[in-house]
Amino acid sequence: MFTHVMVGSSDLERSRKFYDATLGTLGHGKAQSPEGAERFFYRSDTAGFGVGKPANGAPPSAANGGTIGFVAKDEDAVKAWHAAGLANGGTDEGAPGPRMDGAMYGAYLRDPDGNKICAFMRPA
Repeated sequence: MFTHVMVGSSDLERSRKFYDATLGTLGHGKAQSPEGAERFFYRSDTAGFGVGKPANGAPPSAANGGTIGFVAKDEDAVKAWHAAGLANGGTDEGAPGPRMDGAMYGAYLRDPDGNKICAFMRPA
């Protein structure tokens, strides 16, 4: 569906710590950064997620109404993702639990810059 998603950050090292922890619980490796770049990426076989300083030099801002969702393999992964986020500077936007009348299981966080993210899985 997409090649990559990018969010802005005012503090790349703080964001790297947050995303290494949260995305690590979902099986993604540590961030990769192009040499000299003010951004870093997590990659899968089909897409990437990036964090960086805005290219226009303006302060980063979180999308009003926007949410970025990450796939989790099971409920335990959702819970670990949420806990890792809270332990690494994120804020709760919705504790782990059933969503959509039990059709999904997920949790929501705000990253240290205010971007809304979630981890979801579809119960069998």
